[in-house]
Amino acid sequence: MKIALVTGASSGMGREFVKQISQKYPKLDEIWVIARRIDRLSELQKEVKTPLKIIGLDLTKDESLNEFESILAEYKPDVKILVNSAGYGKIGNVEELAYEDVTGMIDLNCKALTAVTYLVLPYISNRSRIIQLASSAAFMPQPGFAIYAATKSYVLSFSKALGYELKKRNITVTSVCPGPVKTEFFDIAETEHSIPFYKKVVMADPKKVVAHAIKEAAFGKEVSVYGKLMQAFKTSSKFLPQKMVCNIISKGR
Repeated sequence: MKIALVTGASSGMGREFVKQISQKYPKLDEIWVIARRIDRLSELQKEVKTPLKIIGLDLTKDESLNEFESILAEYKPDVKILVNSAGYGKIGNVEELAYEDVTGMIDLNCKALTAVTYLVLPYISNRSRIIQLASSAAFMPQPGFAIYAATKSYVLSFSKALGYELKKRNITVTSVCPGPVKTEFFDIAETEHSIPFYKKVVMADPKKVVAHAIKEAAFGKEVSVYGKLMQAFKTSSKFLPQKMVCNIISKGR
C-alpha cells in the first residue's frame, strides 16, 4: 500500500499539502492525515479524491507517538511522501510567553517532527521524499519570535544532515522555508502580540508555497524558498552580521 503521510493536516499548509498531493499523485492508495481535530480531517475527505486514513493524535504526547508506532507496525505502509507540517509559534519576548507555549513549541516543532520522522523511516522506500516544514525564520535569530525561530533552525539543520544520511537509500529531504503565509498559523501566533507590518505586506499564498515546495521536492532540492524576497533574505543571511539583523528586527517591532 503506497501512501503519503501528512502531519498537521487539519489546517494551513498541512491541509493544502493533502489537497495538492491528492491531485498530483493520483496513484497513491491512501493519504494518512494526522492532527488533533478529527472533525476537520473528516471534512477534508470531501475535498480530495484519494482515500484518507484519519488518525487523531496529539504528537506532543508520548502515548500518541506510541500509538502511531503501533499503527505503522500493524499496516506496514510503503511511505512515498512524508510531510511534517505540524507546528506552531507564539509572538512575544520569551519572558512574556506562557510556560506551556515556551515548551510546547519545542515539543511540537522539534521533538514531534523528529519522532515522526524516526518512526516512519523504516517504512520509507527507495525514491521517496521527506518534506519538512521549516521557515525563513530558520535563517536568523529573531527577537520577539526567539523560540519559534530557534525551533525552525533545528528543523533546517536536522533535515540537511538527514538528507545526506539517506542518500544511499535514494530518499530526498527538503526543508520548506517560506516567509509569512496567509494561514491560520497567525491566529495562534498573534494571540498576545501582532506581527510587524512589513511581514503582513509580504504574506504569501499557501497554494503557491505548497505547489513550489512539491515541485522542488520532486527535483530533490535541499531547501525550498518561495518568492524572490525570501530567496534574497536567505542569501543575505549568510553575509549580514546577526547582531545587526537582530537590532533591525527589534527596532521594527
